[in-house]
Amino acid sequence: MNENSLPAATTSLPLPLAGIRVLDLGHVFQGPYATFLMATAGADVIKIEPPGGDMTRRRARDGDYPFRALNGCKRGIVLNLKHPRGRDLLITLAKSADVMVENFAPTVMSRLGLGADVLLAANPRLIYASASGFGSTGPYANKLALDLTIQAMGGMMSTTGELGGRPLKAGVPVADFMSGAHLYGAIVTALFERERTGRGRAVEVSMLEAMFAPLLPAAGHAYGSQHPPRRTGNRHVADSYVPFDTFEASDGWIAIVCATDEHWLKLTEAMQRPDLAADPELRKLSGRVARIDEVTEQIAAWARGHGREELGAICEKFRIPAAPLRNVQEVLDDPHLRARGFLAEYPTEAGPVALPNSPMRYHGSALRTLSPPPSLGEHTASVLGELCGLDADAVADLKKEGAIGG
Repeated sequence: MNENSLPAATTSLPLPLAGIRVLDLGHVFQGPYATFLMATAGADVIKIEPPGGDMTRRRARDGDYPFRALNGCKRGIVLNLKHPRGRDLLITLAKSADVMVENFAPTVMSRLGLGADVLLAANPRLIYASASGFGSTGPYANKLALDLTIQAMGGMMSTTGELGGRPLKAGVPVADFMSGAHLYGAIVTALFERERTGRGRAVEVSMLEAMFAPLLPAAGHAYGSQHPPRRTGNRHVADSYVPFDTFEASDGWIAIVCATDEHWLKLTEAMQRPDLAADPELRKLSGRVARIDEVTEQIAAWARGHGREELGAICEKFRIPAAPLRNVQEVLDDPHLRARGFLAEYPTEAGPVALPNSPMRYHGSALRTLSPPPSLGEHTASVLGELCGLDADAVADLKKEGAIGG
């Protein structure tokens, strides 16, 4: 183990959010990702679902893998928030909670009588965290939002795609997960503040705003050139690096970047092209930008004569930033992610699957061992007994009334 390695998994410091209780009304990806990060940091997360359950329990083509990946290490209950007794139970639960998370449309909770004002009045130490497409204020507050529409409105799609081609979305729901990560950050920041002041507060994250930071290079190009950046495929949007592209190998693809002029000289050495190294124009980025098509074709011709793993090894030998393009199955099988404990095999009814842990590590504490997500309403009776003081008869009556499930 080198000096920068994490401590061994046998370390015994508690995880940093141990003792924090979270009410998780999140659904699909955004809210559940934020609360998963909290659960893997040690929080007691209680997933509160409607009678029909989170819609990711019943997705089609990808089965329930996203649900499994986002809802392990949580307890699960069913509350019907359209029933007055269900709403009363949420308020009771909020009195002993540290955090409540929801990612409904901005007016949903207030229309139910469960807005931040109500729950903070019941528990002034509560962190009431909400996430939505556009935030609770502003001209777009009531617009419908999904990951695709946020990518469209947020500018990402305008920069994605081949030159002259149609705009393209990212192949994965980046807006959902980036906003979920920002929501986690807002919650933990508010918890830190509460340690100093003793007061809770409401926090919110907008998907549109969470997606702005990756736009910064393109925005700088727009200011510098006085026109929006064009789509450039896999090339750098502002030609700040050349090469910055993907190249087809004999058995796949590889990404190669020359972030410095030194990288370029090392690449010409790797390609065994002293003629390119000797070309004075190509020694500087400005010259490579001016001759980008020529440079790209020279590298492409070299890449076609090698396999992608061979190219990766050559570039690594010469310390050139490069990586073979991998498909999803190859990522799921990645030995590095498994060696670090980020991906681990867990049994399911359909066979073993590799589930991710948290990308955040806390030195001195072992990664939390993932547990399966709760079945729908699995912990309803035990949680209501523990936190609301309800006995078995009271729970049974609430179930008959339709206020709870499980």
